[in-house]
Amino acid sequence: MSKINLKKAHFATLCVHGAGDVDQATGALSIPIYQSSTFAFKSAKHGANIFSGEEEGYVYTRIGNPTQEAFEREMAFLEGGEAALAFGSGMAAISSVILSYCQAGDNFVSNNTLYGGTHSLFVDTLPRFNIHAREIDSTNLENIISAIDDKTRLIYIETPANPTLTITDLKEVGEIAKKHNIPLVVDNTFPTPYFQRPLELGADVVVHSATKYIGGHGDTVAGIVVGKKEYIDDLRGNFLRDLGGIISPLNAWLLVRGLKTLAIRMERHQNNAVKIAKYLQFHPKVKQVWYPGLTTHPQHDIANKQMSGYGGMIAFEIKGGKKAGEKLMNSIQLFTLAVSLGDVDSLIEHPASMTHSTYSPEELAEVGISETLVRLSVGIEDPHDLIDDLSLALRKINV
Repeated sequence: MSKINLKKAHFATLCVHGAGDVDQATGALSIPIYQSSTFAFKSAKHGANIFSGEEEGYVYTRIGNPTQEAFEREMAFLEGGEAALAFGSGMAAISSVILSYCQAGDNFVSNNTLYGGTHSLFVDTLPRFNIHAREIDSTNLENIISAIDDKTRLIYIETPANPTLTITDLKEVGEIAKKHNIPLVVDNTFPTPYFQRPLELGADVVVHSATKYIGGHGDTVAGIVVGKKEYIDDLRGNFLRDLGGIISPLNAWLLVRGLKTLAIRMERHQNNAVKIAKYLQFHPKVKQVWYPGLTTHPQHDIANKQMSGYGGMIAFEIKGGKKAGEKLMNSIQLFTLAVSLGDVDSLIEHPASMTHSTYSPEELAEVGISETLVRLSVGIEDPHDLIDDLSLALRKINV
């Protein structure tokens, strides 16, 4: 009897069955939570061999843990990478990646529309160590080329960008990175590997805030990095080990569980978002809607080229100024007024004063984050109820 080749199975099947492994110690179908800080050696020689790298094994959960390893294995499998490394947060993952490539005096090129925490790391924290980000509008490829010099160590791209959903052409940027012999790092948090495959488009490293869609239930904080095994081994041995931004076994287990439903959740997030984006697009109190699935999106064609779907994030600008935005968010009922994203619950927030408050007023204007911009993380509720909720809230705005 022939055996199904999981590598050729559809993504939803891969999410459920993963790399095809059960717990090796017990045969448990659900990976156990190995809630242990320390692991015993069989002998002094065994311990020495693990430390030297001659044998595989576990020493201390700061360096590795069976539950953490299970999550890393599944993420590498789903992203199409050789290996992965989990961190205690998305920011721990991003900062470790940047530090792994850069030292004092180096720079890197990044798009200028980023998650506020990433932007703060790039423009406030890293310069203290004489590492400088050159944030540019990456939708114009000439900006990337012009920003590269002999001290540039990587290109960092977040696409779709948070919160304006700006799309950067990854295949084209990958060619630029290859030509200059520098790595391309892509934040794939918004689309997940279900809708976008950066490694297949020319990226060398993929990062996620696994807090978001990977977990999917708003109950864990984590980050993940996927890439070549040699790079991941170095990242573990020289940055996770020494900086200590580790994930707990419980959070790793929650993420393994979250991956089981990733495909079905992403489909529902997207289906709901498409309906809501189209509703908002024609609402008389809405000035503009940003959603890659709309033909009015500036990079709609690029999204079609490199993404298999458009995701569950929407940004829109309402008429009536900042007060109108506050009225909307204070009048909403089903959407929860909260930051973060990717939960099964629908969330609403004001980027300029919340997630992107790390940007100066001038920087906000430069990247198109206005005081009337609202960001939605569309959940998996019934879309009719979500639209009704928005409709009732919008009625209370006088413009």
